[in-house]
Amino acid sequence: MRRARADAGPAGASGASSPQAPPLARAAVQDPDRWRAALWDHLLAWYRASRRDLPWRSTRDPYRVWLSEVMLQQTQVETVVPYYHRFLERFPDLASLAASGEVDVLKAWEGLGFYRRARLFRSAAAELAAEGRGVPDDPERFRRLPGVGPYTAGAVMSIAFGHRLPAVDGNAVRVLSRWAALEAAPGAPGARAAVDALAAWLVPGEAPGEWNQAIMELGARVCLPGGSAACSACPVERFCRAREAGLVHRIPPPRRRAPVREVELVLALICRDGRVLVRRRPAEGLLAGFWELPGIEADPGDRPPQEALARALEGLLGQPVRVGAERLAYVHRFSHRLWRVRLLEGFVGEGPAGRGAEGPGEDLAWVEGSRLGTLPVAAAHRPAMELARQEAHQRHHQQQDTFQGEEARSQAHPVSQEADPEGEEARAQGGHGHEQA
Repeated sequence: MRRARADAGPAGASGASSPQAPPLARAAVQDPDRWRAALWDHLLAWYRASRRDLPWRSTRDPYRVWLSEVMLQQTQVETVVPYYHRFLERFPDLASLAASGEVDVLKAWEGLGFYRRARLFRSAAAELAAEGRGVPDDPERFRRLPGVGPYTAGAVMSIAFGHRLPAVDGNAVRVLSRWAALEAAPGAPGARAAVDALAAWLVPGEAPGEWNQAIMELGARVCLPGGSAACSACPVERFCRAREAGLVHRIPPPRRRAPVREVELVLALICRDGRVLVRRRPAEGLLAGFWELPGIEADPGDRPPQEALARALEGLLGQPVRVGAERLAYVHRFSHRLWRVRLLEGFVGEGPAGRGAEGPGEDLAWVEGSRLGTLPVAAAHRPAMELARQEAHQRHHQQQDTFQGEEARSQAHPVSQEADPEGEEARAQGGHGHEQA
């Protein structure tokens, strides 16, 4: 067996039928064409017999295929399935997505993460709708849409329209690198281009969408990273050069992870007249466009955060703010950072409510507690927002009980208790109202 060179270059355009096997295949095996035919036969037979029953695999509707591919980027299949169904209930086709507002799309995407995907998907739908067309059966036009890269284009065009294009995601890179025993990291010079060329050459003329899905299925269930690979269950084990050379656990080499940045996020829970003070994040950057309780970021160990939080809130509201006790503490992990969240109670004076709109639409808003659930809120902020919703709900009912108690007392007449059992009931209601308040 020959080993693949790390500097093997590409051969031909993506998806084109190559007259000759690419360098990575020629470096891996003596007879590349026979090797490719064997991979086709065994992998496709395995996929057709044992593939997972996923909702997007029962359709070739390009909108639904596209939605699934956008959702599956950097997200596990089990997480995506319920979101896929809910999103289609809200936006069943390209036209409904194009006509939607960003807030509605973010709300439907809430909790799935990597929210830029949702914004770009909506932008692409709006662009196509403005042209009066659906998802184009044209790979070059599709690639020019917002958020569409080589992988998404290859997956959607091959699955929905049968174009002979590769779809090379992280799973596919691992599978292809092992098949050819390519030990270089995907980021090494020439390595990714070599894998892409191999992927394009391997795509069959018939059922290219099934082939791409079969490689991804193999990478997700069998050809797992590192020592987790289940080689004995692999349908193409005897055609894998890494397996033959005992290199599976080393291919591809593990990536170095950047250190996780820890941040203390200090939020304020400020309720007033049944409303909660909330803020919308900027249109660009982390969690762009989502709503949250107002707060500040502080380096862990900085004390006391209450003073810095109060100053920041005073700047937002234009009036004095007092910060009180901690109501909630939790940790949220991103791929690249860790938030230690603390939720503190905040109080504003009895004067005007200060700057901020009466409802959503501005970056700072006083929102009825019952409406908090309609705002798009990222997972990192959901525990704090849920507590705010409960707090506003509780205070609202306390105020209603107090109002009803005062009203009942004003209706009670000063007659003898023996002659006025209804007056006794009214006084009891009034007392109950004050007790609840």
